[in-house]
Amino acid sequence: MSKYEVVEKFVSINGEGTKAGQLAVFIRFKGCNLNCKYCDTKWANEQETPSQPMTEKEILDYVLSTGVKNVTLTGGEPLLREGIKNVITVLAENNLNIEIETNGSVYLDKIRKLHKENVTFTMDYKLSCSGMEAAMNLDNFNILSSNDTVKFVAGCREDLIKAKQIIEKYNLYGKCNIYISPVFGMIEPEEIVNFMKENVMNDVNMQIQLHKIIWSPDKKGV
Repeated sequence: MSKYEVVEKFVSINGEGTKAGQLAVFIRFKGCNLNCKYCDTKWANEQETPSQPMTEKEILDYVLSTGVKNVTLTGGEPLLREGIKNVITVLAENNLNIEIETNGSVYLDKIRKLHKENVTFTMDYKLSCSGMEAAMNLDNFNILSSNDTVKFVAGCREDLIKAKQIIEKYNLYGKCNIYISPVFGMIEPEEIVNFMKENVMNDVNMQIQLHKIIWSPDKKGV
């Protein structure tokens, strides 16, 4: 049985996405293949960061012990973990709602082919302010379904323009859930709302990360 390096596990509310405000169990895996300029969990990707090796069963047992039905697998980049399909399968077969937060660079096909209706993706599209846009796997747009989410994190007006272009180019309206969030401290939420109004962006959600409002923006385990 494989072991996975987990740097955090905790229960909180989901701070963003379609289940924002609902309780969720978070499993944060160590390591990422990107280095976004605004990343608020860089510590989880550092080699010296302490982690707890956990098997699929240990992860499942922890999740079930909480009594919470929503599970968010995050990182880092959880889909880089060898054998992660086994973790996803075990959790999905226990009637849990599995959300996979993924950075947009990893091809999602192998996970989608698990054919688990209770497994959804929240996939970032990294805009220019991240410094990582070139790493995006554009084939993923063909895999997303109506239960999945594309999240754009914008830091400037140019990012908003690019987000609109991507939404239109890949016909995301009605295909999946669409969210635009501000890079904390870089752009005012009002500017995003005004841009959405100017461009009549129906079916797009502007969202502020709840956990950065409720707690200190740098607080871990929330």
